[in-house]
Amino acid sequence: MVTGLTDAGWALFAPEKAVSDWAGAARAAALERVRDPEEQARSLTCEGTWFVGVDCLPNDARGAVGQSGPLCGAALTAAQRIYGQIPLHRAQVSVIYPGYPRPRDGEDDAAFRYRLSRDAAHVDGLLPVGAGRRRMLRERHAYILGLPLTGASPDASPLVVWQGSHHVMRRAFAGALGGIDPRDWGDVDLTGIYQAARREVFETCPRIPLAAEPGAAYLIHRMALHGVAPWGEAAEAPPEGRMVAYFRPELQDIAGDEWLRLP
Repeated sequence: MVTGLTDAGWALFAPEKAVSDWAGAARAAALERVRDPEEQARSLTCEGTWFVGVDCLPNDARGAVGQSGPLCGAALTAAQRIYGQIPLHRAQVSVIYPGYPRPRDGEDDAAFRYRLSRDAAHVDGLLPVGAGRRRMLRERHAYILGLPLTGASPDASPLVVWQGSHHVMRRAFAGALGGIDPRDWGDVDLTGIYQAARREVFETCPRIPLAAEPGAAYLIHRMALHGVAPWGEAAEAPPEGRMVAYFRPELQDIAGDEWLRLP
């Protein structure tokens, strides 16, 4: 069991050579995708300061990309020990550039202020649905695994996580979803519950920036509130930006209540 993941909602793993080698191969493959005009049209937003890169990395179900071999390392081992051998999807390649954030396409003033002042903090899998953009649980992730692909200074838009926020969120979601067939959870409007829980998190949970170098990894609880900090005035990163690969494999059984359980 990873104590940090259970108690704090996150765990940072020290650099390992095998992970560093994987990150080098993944970076080379990711750069090809990031530079592809069609991928740029799909993924580049926030006035050119964020490449979203969902499903961008051409890895297989074991995480192998190019000549890297399967993804390994302490972080993935810890996740698999807790959640089992879930196949890996094509990783997101999130790239942040100097000047982030700028308003995202279609983002109104209130949403941009939230991005700027609250790091666009969110829980993954609660997607905006319909014209009213009501938040519903449409993706049930097992965990979030972040793997830096480029070096950058700690103030170069690091991932931030609110420590212990997964406990607040779990209580809120359990109250809203308890007694409802898990197969129907995706149709429950969680907007009000979600917004109230976020306010509680901002008032009670410390905000922790997680900066790491290639070869390191961070494991985040699926219900932890997290986001991306603004680019610091003195931040430094290579020309290709601050690049991180994220795996969020989805739980296989939506008929059970596993998503609501800890860790």
